[in-house]
Amino acid sequence: MNASDVLRNDRIELNLKSDTKEGALAELTELLYKSGALTDKEGFLKDVLDRESISTTGIGNGIAIPHGKSANVIETTAAIGRSAKPLEWESVDDKPVNFIVLLAVNENDKTGVHVRLLSQMARKLASEETCRRLLEAETAEEITAIFSE
Repeated sequence: MNASDVLRNDRIELNLKSDTKEGALAELTELLYKSGALTDKEGFLKDVLDRESISTTGIGNGIAIPHGKSANVIETTAAIGRSAKPLEWESVDDKPVNFIVLLAVNENDKTGVHVRLLSQMARKLASEETCRRLLEAETAEEITAIFSE
């Protein structure tokens, strides 16, 4: 399973409305729920927030990769959100976040698949050029194309 395999255009929101980390995660969770990836959005969101309390998922350069391994996930997937407002996040560079990749990991995929997806996303997002393109993309299709390269 590759990063591009878990992305769907209906799970990408380029205009997040929330101005908080928790609100942004709730918006992305709602996208996952509406698209049929979750059985219980409140349960999944709790699992994500529990994971957030353990260590930071802000990887720097305005990017965060929060993730939840949860029995509430039907299929391992991701939701992507971008916010015009900088969101306070515990990031490794102590800077706010504008771009979020929320990984939703099915309990059966919590070892190898989960680690592979995180690694692939982190590698892709380590490129300043890729980050710039993701922050400038105007459509969900552009986002999926960038991750498919």
